[in-house]
Amino acid sequence: MKIKHIITAVLLLVLLSSWNSGDKLVMNIAGDWTVQLDSTDIGLKNGWQNMAFKQLMKLPGTTDDAGLGVANKLKPSLEKLQMSHLTRKNSYLGAAWYTREITVPDNWKGKEFILKLERVIWQTKVWIDGKEVETEQNSLIAPHYFDLSKYLTAGKTHRITIRLDNRKQFDISVDNMAHAYTNETQIIWNGIIGKMEIEAFDAIRIANLQVKPDVSAGKAKLEFRLNNNTTKSAKGVLTITAVNKKSKIAVEAFQKEIQIKAGESVVAVDYDMGKDVKLWSEFSPELYELKAELKAEKNQSQISADFGMRSFSKKGSVLTINDQPVFLRGTLECDIFPLTGHAPMDKEGWRKVFGTAKNWGLNHLRFHSWCPPEAAFEVADEMGFYLQVELPVWTLKIGEDQKTTDFLYAEAQRMIDEYGNHPSFCMWSMGNELQGDMTVLTKLMNSLKAKDSRHLYTTTSFTFEKEHGVWPETEDDFFITQWTKKGWVRGQGVFNSESPTFNKDYVASVEGMTVPLITHEIGQYAVYPKIDEISKYTGVLDPINFKSVKEDLERKGLISKAADYTKASGKLAVILYKEEIERALKTAGISGFQLLDLHDFPGQGTALVGLLDAFWDSKGLISAEEFRQFSAPVVPLMRFSKATYTNNESFTASLDVSNYSDISLNNQEIEWSISDDNSVIASGSTKATIAIGYNHKILDLNESLQKITKASKLTIKVNLKGTSYRNQWNIWVYPQKQTIDYGKVVYTRSLDEAYKLLSAGKKVLLNPDWKKIKGIEGKFVPVFWSPVHFPKQAGTMGVLCNPSHKALADFPTDMNTDWQWWDLNVNSTTIITDGIVGGNPIVEMVDNFANNRKLASLFEGSVGSGKLVIASFDLCNDLDKRSVAKQMLISILNYMNSASFNPEAIKNPEILKSILADQKEKGKEAATSIY
Repeated sequence: MKIKHIITAVLLLVLLSSWNSGDKLVMNIAGDWTVQLDSTDIGLKNGWQNMAFKQLMKLPGTTDDAGLGVANKLKPSLEKLQMSHLTRKNSYLGAAWYTREITVPDNWKGKEFILKLERVIWQTKVWIDGKEVETEQNSLIAPHYFDLSKYLTAGKTHRITIRLDNRKQFDISVDNMAHAYTNETQIIWNGIIGKMEIEAFDAIRIANLQVKPDVSAGKAKLEFRLNNNTTKSAKGVLTITAVNKKSKIAVEAFQKEIQIKAGESVVAVDYDMGKDVKLWSEFSPELYELKAELKAEKNQSQISADFGMRSFSKKGSVLTINDQPVFLRGTLECDIFPLTGHAPMDKEGWRKVFGTAKNWGLNHLRFHSWCPPEAAFEVADEMGFYLQVELPVWTLKIGEDQKTTDFLYAEAQRMIDEYGNHPSFCMWSMGNELQGDMTVLTKLMNSLKAKDSRHLYTTTSFTFEKEHGVWPETEDDFFITQWTKKGWVRGQGVFNSESPTFNKDYVASVEGMTVPLITHEIGQYAVYPKIDEISKYTGVLDPINFKSVKEDLERKGLISKAADYTKASGKLAVILYKEEIERALKTAGISGFQLLDLHDFPGQGTALVGLLDAFWDSKGLISAEEFRQFSAPVVPLMRFSKATYTNNESFTASLDVSNYSDISLNNQEIEWSISDDNSVIASGSTKATIAIGYNHKILDLNESLQKITKASKLTIKVNLKGTSYRNQWNIWVYPQKQTIDYGKVVYTRSLDEAYKLLSAGKKVLLNPDWKKIKGIEGKFVPVFWSPVHFPKQAGTMGVLCNPSHKALADFPTDMNTDWQWWDLNVNSTTIITDGIVGGNPIVEMVDNFANNRKLASLFEGSVGSGKLVIASFDLCNDLDKRSVAKQMLISILNYMNSASFNPEAIKNPEILKSILADQKEKGKEAATSIY
């Protein structure tokens, strides 16, 4: 071992020994407190700062935990109040007083005392023995600190009284939807949910440490904020060391003599990390613990901070980590924790969040209009997650209220002080979808850039402000949007209007982009509520929204279908999320996506848009392993022109590979195959070097489909041999040379003619003009976000059918919508079959959960001696160009001409006159929504 290393090791041991002997002096004041609610603000008038109360309550905790406040009286119902979000079992808004006695240790004589209350909503005031502490605190994202040095005496017992007021202090959001202060996801609780402690310090101490890595120089630039509460300056010695938390290898220690001014001062130190420094990234989340000790006369102070040596930056329109391109695979975290109504304050709770996200192939979380607590950053640091954090604001009036602007500046400084060292804190947005005076945001952002270069900044996570939001602001480091001035960058805007194609990207929309672009809140495809989830809500929130849907289904005799509704709508969401993600991956100039959401959002009208529930548990719609096929560091991507083919065509495609891992895949063998349910139709392999970044045209495919002699679903699979990276896609192939044989079936578009034919005992295929009949506008995509939050949209949630029904024997399908249904769905009107007694749907449409109607686009029944099938999608026009519609028609006719066609009687056939009545107002739902 080299002499220098021996000296370093010895110095480190000495330092650690001194640390162990000089442990922090901390008093934990968690436990039993007495509490009194004060919604009418009489406490100050009546001297409550001097009183103890009868009601006991545990802190950390909330009034909701304690069952205090107004008990919920809402009953399940499909009304706005019940369906807006989860319901608090007990609600309280206003001031609450908390008090207990504390005894200050004898050995704290001559010390200064700082009270720390971690995570409070919203305003805090403190009294000691009835004497008010001079300051008040109002942060939503940082601990509340109070200097108790003038009020506590070592060896004495004192009464500490805390008044917490959770009423809105500043205008940070519309309808209280910013997630730092909301009942939509978390709750507006009263209480304290994190650490509660008093720490004793010497008069000269290190108050704050900021570690700013300089990777290119191999140094950590340290900024110490020192407090000298004596009346004169002092000499001190600062000793610094860092240890790699994984390897336990120490960096060479460093000492510096400093002059400490009276009051507050800042000392800067460049700390050499050595030539063997390890860099932090998602692939190697190497963390260092830096410890610093200050000795100044009889005063001693220690501080520590975890940090990572990393450079999160940009090269033109590409995000980089340590000079390597990075692609963000992200989702939102909107303070959704249904058992407690607030974020976990311990690391274990956050390991569930980040562990699940990582298992599902993600490397990024965006904290929408809030900042998480310390524990979240610590876990993200350890797991290698890139975080985007936001100020607690979502307003359309930015800049109108100076007090709110001042509050945001103060919150930003607190975020730097509390969380700035964390390597996972990579990106910083001023807030969500902000509107108003955008120059105020730019000024705020620039002030932060000048203070702290460890993060990339943007003015807002998208905006609808006129003349903004379509291109980056001048000072933005990155840009979050759902569209640019050149077009959409998320499929939600085009999937219903454009026929399915898998060779598209957003290159044209991002042409000329000068900063990295992240796609904003892609997805938002509603999934039907999972009714058996109700039993999981054992905490402070009651799922009355779920119970309302359940009771409505029970009243209508549909509860047995609930699980199928969830599965069918969820499987549709899966295919849409897959294509959303793959289009983003295919676009050079896009540096990531932010889903809304991988897990459910139980507020804003019960927006169940997740493939996971609100507890980060799978709904069983797709496995994590399957999801990682298209959301991983390396993703094979196939470009092909359409989903459906006839067998006189060829399947033509090219293979790209998105490689945002940390290595090139040299001479990588790539296997591919095309197969049906029974056999492999074509296969092959090739070798290629897959460089870091986006790799175009690794492989071209051109395979004849002539071997397919019956309607079939084919699966194209690609596998990077020897790795876990693979992907697959479905296409559908139909025989081209088929004639439409009506046999004994009479086709008509007229209901009156159908009645006559049925009276004559005929088999009738009734296919009315979908553009004229009453019903719900046919759509391929499901409800956007929530049918409660956006009630005026067409309200279906996808196909539900039995694939083994004989009517579908020649139309290969799963039980849910897939891409081959696009033509039929968009060229249809969904009929509402609630009034029909008897008969049966062959192809149902899942209704939105705010209505829960019986819906169908293919329905069968007998009328007298006649037999009827009603098809409300277009089986008439341009069938030579619409192979899917032609195939569906052939499959229906084959069924109707078979012995299997023996449908249940429709007992009230006259109801069809009202169900299929002409409707001149196209595109509007026939039934009234819950609004």
